[in-house]
Amino acid sequence: MRVLVIGGGGREHALVWKISQSSRITNIFCAPGNPGIAALAKCVPIQASNIQDLLSFAQNQSIDLTVVGPEAPLANGIVDLFRQARLRIFGPTKMAAKIETSKVFAKDLMRRSGIPTPSAKTFTDASQAQEYLRKHDMPVVIKADGLAQGKGVVVATTLAEAKKAVTDLLEQHMLGPSGSTIMIEEFVAGNELSVMALTDGNTVTPLLASRDYKRIFDHDQGKNTGGMGSFSPVNSVNIALMNRILTEILQPTVDTLASLGSPYRGLLYAGIMLTPDGPKALECNARFGDPETQVVLPLLKTDLVDLLDAVVTHQLDTIPPIEWHEGAAVCVVLASNGYPSCPDVDKPIYGVRKAENIDGVTVFYAGTKMTDSVLTTSGGRVLGVTATGSNHSTAQEKAYEAVAHITFDGMQYRKDICHEGV
Repeated sequence: MRVLVIGGGGREHALVWKISQSSRITNIFCAPGNPGIAALAKCVPIQASNIQDLLSFAQNQSIDLTVVGPEAPLANGIVDLFRQARLRIFGPTKMAAKIETSKVFAKDLMRRSGIPTPSAKTFTDASQAQEYLRKHDMPVVIKADGLAQGKGVVVATTLAEAKKAVTDLLEQHMLGPSGSTIMIEEFVAGNELSVMALTDGNTVTPLLASRDYKRIFDHDQGKNTGGMGSFSPVNSVNIALMNRILTEILQPTVDTLASLGSPYRGLLYAGIMLTPDGPKALECNARFGDPETQVVLPLLKTDLVDLLDAVVTHQLDTIPPIEWHEGAAVCVVLASNGYPSCPDVDKPIYGVRKAENIDGVTVFYAGTKMTDSVLTTSGGRVLGVTATGSNHSTAQEKAYEAVAHITFDGMQYRKDICHEGV
């Protein structure tokens, strides 16, 4: 098979890395890719948002399977475009992807489906939102309706913080059209969980559960980010709990989208809070999580291409149960100074090869580029340092040992990834 992976971040590096291990693959292309991906695939200088040029490339190169990494091309309708051209592509249609591109749509769907989720109200008018806040207990969660690369959520612990978030979104337009509609959502306490599942529109097959760390600083302090690290599996997630998540959250989501005339095929990601009342769905994403993919795929024993192919051909119910390697994986994200607000870029990166010399360590490239043959930073999240081990503590120790070898000016990272009980 000739495979095209769309995107250029750490998630896409992990996808290319895993796909390259399949015996079914003859050629891998990645658009636009990054310097790490270039060691495994031919990088193509087409941006992920340029869906017409991506279609032309796939046709000209006789691509057998296209795998979409980021959310933007899904929101732009790349799956619809490829399917109209009779090309096989892994991902949901533009309408089905609204489960991620509109938080209001997702919340309405959850209510309609009876999926357990925190209560919320929607606003487009700042004064009405501020009036609602004055009557609401704190903390509260403010969410931009549209795509915001993980930065459209504010957990406000005081009324002043909540009012500022509303002002920033509805009056200062800090996220542009993505923040022109907001949700004010009930805050629920508990342990967060990420569950990614494959679905062909009917069958839903969960992958290993993982946990990610959204706040920029240790002990969940500071601003929300796209994710500062993750680990898998989560020991508290037993078969009974996973079955409950499947039957109460994942399957109803897929079934309701099908009933609306928008069958969901691809990777469905559920962000879940484990509350005393059971699991509650906080959000749904329409693609592989980042950095969750960097810890789930290293533990996958089954051929990933077989799984992707089964989704695209509507045969997920015919494949054997997914097999997993024993042990655990931990990913520590190295970010640029100033992230998530205004990251510094163009800083030379040193020590990646030394880090990868440690057994079980893989460094997934994200915001990176080559400048005069030197690896430099080009974004907020720069590298995902992933380690596997026989258990969580071993994987964590290896990950931080590897991190110690890597340096770039202003490098910041969390030092508490996988420190709590799992």
